[in-house]
Amino acid sequence: MAKRDYYDVLGVSRNVSADELKKAYRKVAMKHHPDRNQGDKIAEDKFKEASEAFEVLGDQEKRARYDQFGHAAEGMGSGMGGFGGAGGSGFGDVFGDIFSEFFSGSSGSSAGRGERGSDLQYNMDISFDDAVFGSSKEIDVPRMETCDSCSGLGAESEKDIKICGLCGGTGQQRVQQGFFSVATTCSSCGGRGKTISNPCRTCHGRTRVSKTKRIRVNIPAGVATGSRIKLTGEGEHGANSGSSGDLYIVLRVKDHSLFERDGADIFCEVPINFSQATLGTDLEVPTLEGKARLKIPAGTQTHKIFRLKNQGIAHLRGGGRGDLHVRVVVETPT
Repeated sequence: MAKRDYYDVLGVSRNVSADELKKAYRKVAMKHHPDRNQGDKIAEDKFKEASEAFEVLGDQEKRARYDQFGHAAEGMGSGMGGFGGAGGSGFGDVFGDIFSEFFSGSSGSSAGRGERGSDLQYNMDISFDDAVFGSSKEIDVPRMETCDSCSGLGAESEKDIKICGLCGGTGQQRVQQGFFSVATTCSSCGGRGKTISNPCRTCHGRTRVSKTKRIRVNIPAGVATGSRIKLTGEGEHGANSGSSGDLYIVLRVKDHSLFERDGADIFCEVPINFSQATLGTDLEVPTLEGKARLKIPAGTQTHKIFRLKNQGIAHLRGGGRGDLHVRVVVETPT
């Protein structure tokens, strides 16, 4: 496949300044850096392509030859001014900037650091009444928990844990990527910086085991389908003594046989006969708490809606309740 134009690779014009060229390369390199896109072959190829482009365009002499001959200049020998050799492209400065930002806050060893446990989501179906009045329910949540046998060590005893011989306890190793080496997770210790000679018989060195935890969930009045309840620290336990994740309960409210809901307001239909609509009546209508009296004036038309204030659902964040809307349907004699 034909090589792309180096200027296009970095997204710059042919008259770009040296400073703008460095900024453009830095942006592309950060986006497609192998450590940010582990296992992504496309990103890796784009990173190498950008590095190759900057290696040429960042050097005045190489850039001049490229502007004159294009990619054909690569085939020229060193005497003819090909692209070979290390020029003054400022790779060290740019790479230093990239590494400084990419590894900022994580310089040195990442070994032994606690890894936060994963957040979990639990989908829960509740009744209409549970949503209206609130309730408390127990659920069984499968999750990873710290191994009780080894207290999260992963080994039978502390003496079975040794400093990793490959990374020297840093948890990282350097791998050559094109023009420079990249820090990656140590393949021997998995980034822990330590190896285990005698793994725990229960967790087999993983520091955590799968368990099921029974958890009580308090459902506040006023929730709706899609409402989320966050239970801090009830997600999976962290590895290497890391903090636990959170558990999110996502609610789905079942339909009611009489009421329909719109936010904090509820709606229902009540049939009345032709005589009641014509002459008026005092009607008993259903509410969330039981029954209420509703005065129907004479001459009421079918589908007329009457509102009973504060007879709806409690607002989830306080501030009173919604309303009950009663739609009367006049049954015509046949």
